[in-house]
Amino acid sequence: RWLYASTHAACPCDCVALLLLVIEFSAAQNTVGALLWRSRGVCRRAALAAFVLSTRLAAAAAASRLQGQRCFVSGSGNVAQYAAEKLIELGAVVLTLSDSTGYLYEKDGFTLEQVKQVMHIKNVKRASLKEYSSPSGVFVAGQRCWAVDAKASIALPCATQNEVEYEDAVALVNKGVSMVLEGANMPSTKEAIAHFHKSNVVLAAAKACNAGGVAVSGLEMAQNACMTTWSAQEVDARLKTIMRDIFAASSGASKEYGVTLQEGANIAGFEKIAKAMLAQGCV
Repeated sequence: RWLYASTHAACPCDCVALLLLVIEFSAAQNTVGALLWRSRGVCRRAALAAFVLSTRLAAAAAASRLQGQRCFVSGSGNVAQYAAEKLIELGAVVLTLSDSTGYLYEKDGFTLEQVKQVMHIKNVKRASLKEYSSPSGVFVAGQRCWAVDAKASIALPCATQNEVEYEDAVALVNKGVSMVLEGANMPSTKEAIAHFHKSNVVLAAAKACNAGGVAVSGLEMAQNACMTTWSAQEVDARLKTIMRDIFAASSGASKEYGVTLQEGANIAGFEKIAKAMLAQGCV
């Protein structure tokens, strides 16, 4: 699980921790499984908090802080919802959220209450963001949020694969974005990635950023195997350690080999697999 969490480019369900596994256990394990199921909401929030923690770590490495940072967030599913919620709690300004019909823009940033409204629209009503109601909010139909007429320093693509194309990357750089944290599964095309690197944008790859979901799945399996349960605080603490280790490995490889943070994540993942294979006599 640790190997998987640090190297796997997770699908969207992985990164929002919707893949928190509901495993069929024997009758002796069902009691623990039921307890874990009741705490699943906590685990899902913890997994998404890990994505924002990776944002904080990358921001720290780039000598900036989240307090007051203006952020573009795409998507309005679990990744975007809980990332926006955590960003706001940490003092960042979330300007956008989106779905397949268009995007929302709050010029002064979303409040926690407004994010809760988006959660209700998407999770309960299963409706379009067109139903969002706010005196200050603007819904723009048929466009990605990267087209918004605003400035920001951080972009968090949390919607789907290939949602950031070359033209979007150019627009984001022109809007002042200096850091891109991938919450979705491989949301940036190779042309967009090349432009980010050319423009010295810090790009934290999805395989590292969105490891929280599968990491929490591993923590759930550990609890079941031990026939025990952990508090939300203990799950959160263990998850923070995992995410810090992933960032440290990615950043360390980046510095050691003189490559980007994204390439550092690839190298760190490869090295972990290679060492495991050597240790088990596979090579």
